[in-house]
Amino acid sequence: MTLLIIGASGFLGGELVRQATASGHTVAATFVRNRGHLSGVKWLPLDLRNPEEIAPVHNAVNPRVVINAASRKADWAATAEGAIRVAMAAAGRGARLVHVSSDAVFSGAQVYYSEAATPDPITPYGAAKAAAETAIRLLAPAAVIARTSLIIGNGNSEHETLVHELSDGRRDGALFTDDVRCPVHVSDLAAAILELASSDHAGIRHIAGPDAVSRHELGLLIAHRDGLDPATLPAGRRADAGVPGPLDVRLDSSRTQHSLRTRVRGAREFLSRETADAAK
Repeated sequence: MTLLIIGASGFLGGELVRQATASGHTVAATFVRNRGHLSGVKWLPLDLRNPEEIAPVHNAVNPRVVINAASRKADWAATAEGAIRVAMAAAGRGARLVHVSSDAVFSGAQVYYSEAATPDPITPYGAAKAAAETAIRLLAPAAVIARTSLIIGNGNSEHETLVHELSDGRRDGALFTDDVRCPVHVSDLAAAILELASSDHAGIRHIAGPDAVSRHELGLLIAHRDGLDPATLPAGRRADAGVPGPLDVRLDSSRTQHSLRTRVRGAREFLSRETADAAK
């Protein structure tokens, strides 16, 4: 199967490329600045902010499946408009689309969110993601929109880097005790996305871990796994700091999990010292 993975130089995109290649798929991967180095992959430059670049990439690859894992946070041109153009290009060529979205489409007012919940974003990034979701559901009703949460790895994710920098004093700040999410391991997320890509699933799918933890608790789990002193991790409240954004957002992924072979682990499992030791 020929896959086009957009945003392949990112954290999730790189893992998607690695797993797809290992599974024997023909993979084309896009990047904005930094080309990947995995052999056997066709690397193509693509900036979703430039509309004229999207169709030529699709024409060059002629993919059976397009996975859009690109994200530029609150950049509307890339996160909303670019994603919509990708969906239009995929639909025009009869390619299956898996679009990666985020729990940022929710405000946190409801706390628990099923796949049927209506987006109510309160940040520019969430609004861009919600706009892309709405358009994709109209333009490509057979597409999968895979919402996820905080993505963690084996030491190289954004949050893990933050924890280490806070611990050794290279960064000021605090880990919020009132900011709750359902973290997912990047390898589990990539495997679930690739499974959805080769299935007949359609519509909204939630792929997040079963454990709801605060960013501070997540930091403590990372510290325990990595041998850091937990006392070096400052705690605070997002509500007190005045940082805009949702507080408690918990994606209910049970419906999708029951339909997948891929088991998506919770943070308390994949960040345990035992799991880390077993992976060595």
